[in-house]
Amino acid sequence: MKRQAIFLFLASLALLCASGAICPLRAQKLPSDYQEVLKILGRSGDYKADVLKVNIPRNDLDVSVGSVATPTPLGFGGWVAMTKGDAGWDVLMGDLVLLQEEVNPVMSALLERGLDVTALHNHFFWEDPRIFYMHIHGHGKAVDLAGRVKPALDLIGRVVPVPAARKAPSGGAAASLSALEVGRIAAIVGHQGEQLGQVYKITVGRDDLAVKERGATINARMGLNTWAAFFGTGQNVVVAGDVAMLENELTPVLKALRKNGLEVVAIHHHMTGVRPIVIFLHYWGKGSAEKLATGFKAALPEIGKTKRPS
Repeated sequence: MKRQAIFLFLASLALLCASGAICPLRAQKLPSDYQEVLKILGRSGDYKADVLKVNIPRNDLDVSVGSVATPTPLGFGGWVAMTKGDAGWDVLMGDLVLLQEEVNPVMSALLERGLDVTALHNHFFWEDPRIFYMHIHGHGKAVDLAGRVKPALDLIGRVVPVPAARKAPSGGAAASLSALEVGRIAAIVGHQGEQLGQVYKITVGRDDLAVKERGATINARMGLNTWAAFFGTGQNVVVAGDVAMLENELTPVLKALRKNGLEVVAIHHHMTGVRPIVIFLHYWGKGSAEKLATGFKAALPEIGKTKRPS
């Protein structure tokens, strides 16, 4: 009787382990195409729960948060992962840990090879150096995905820091835009703005979207808008702004901004519980008024031109 009870216990334990209910995940046999992925990336990885995960820790950085020296596992370990989908295609996802000067070069390397950047944000306050987190996504054949993501990964830890002269340009951007520059900006963008002290700001609403929350219409005045604020004169103009997009508009807008030399600094939500889902990105740039206006203008045709998903 005792022997039978032990047998039943062991059989039940084996069944639970097989289902993954209580036993830890065991390493699985690595598929041949994933072996090739690791060779292409030149990195090691582990394969569990049908997922190949490649860790990209920032062991090259000495990070302190609030003046406290912190180890890499506290939150500075990036990664990319792949798993099998339908029709022999794989889905790639990842979270890359980047210095601020690495963000836009890495973003461009991803976008130029057909991968998506789906979020960009910070995880900490008071960290030194400043760290940003970039979420990425793609789908295709595993080996192809590896070849597309590798150039971006190879940039991590190798981007030349921004020169000090760019951080604190002599003369700065103290003067206001001239009437001629303001007129030129409005003509290029195709929208009139308003003068707010030394800043000229153009705001474009998303009247094509019927965004509601609890029966209330969310319009441009409630924050559903795209804008650009210009400050400076001559070659020392700076622009800062925000773009409100549907999910399928994000990648085209990112490509337009990066192609025109504007730097993306955040991708996130401003509203929850609303439909359709709206994503916002913040950008920044420096140069002549005409160059910056042209960069902002390039993003506008990418919003509102495609049919909204139901």
